[in-house]
Order: sequence, then structure tokens, then C-alpha cells
Amino acid sequence: MELLEPAISPPRLRITYYSSLVGAGFPSPAADYVEGRLDLNQLLVKRPAATFMVRVSGRSMMRAGIFEGDIVIVDRSQRPADGDVMVAVVDGSLVVKRFHRDGDGVSLLSDPDPDEADQHPPIVVTEGMQFECWGRVTASIHFT
Repeated sequence: MELLEPAISPPRLRITYYSSLVGAGFPSPAADYVEGRLDLNQLLVKRPAATFMVRVSGRSMMRAGIFEGDIVIVDRSQRPADGDVMVAVVDGSLVVKRFHRDGDGVSLLSDPDPDEADQHPPIVVTEGMQFECWGRVTASIHFT
């Protein structure tokens, strides 16, 4: 994974924002729905000092909407709850997985496309393993 840090004081980048939904069918007069300007830094980064971004490699989180090459935004100040997507270090490797806690302990689960031939077994966190939560994934930027 490629680790990226957001700028602490990024310049404002305001892009025109249309409040209407965009149909994938026939065109609509979208200019009638201009709501204003949207700053992507304000939308995606709530706590700049606690936020980092990482580019994802692999296909194990596709059902969660995270695809190879996407960038996930991670908030270090938020600890994941059961079912949340998180970034962690496991035995020296960065991973993005779904956090699962039960009576047996902690597991990190993949969320691959069910049609994927290569299914990924859970990572069961055991004593003696290096495991460190780096934060909860708060957003994903998908590139087409």
C-alpha cells in the first residue's frame, strides 16, 4: 500500500455542486439545480491532524466498495466498531479489512466479490502477533 498524508492547511478547492441526483438514462437540465460550491477537503477530511490516506492494492474488499487502486481516507482518532472497515498493521504489513470482535477475540475479515475465485480467509489476531489499529476508514475515492 502507498501511504499518503493530507495537507494540514490545504488551499480551498471549491467545485460546483449540483444538488439534484444525476440519472444514468436521459439528460436533465442540471443547471437549474446548482446548490453552490463543495470543498472536497471539508467533505472528506474531518480531522486533518489525525487523517491519512492510503492507496489500496488487491481485490479483497470489493463488496465493501473498495477496489484495487482506490484511495481510502483513514481517521486515526476513530477506533473501529464491530463491522467497520479499518486499516491495521499485522505482522509488519498494512491491511484494509473489516473489523470483527466476538467472544473469541478479534478477526480481520475480507469482503471480496462473491464471484472471486480467490477467497481470503479471516486473519485471526492471536497472542504473539503484531497487531496495531491505524484507524477507521471514513471514505473511499474510487477511480474509473
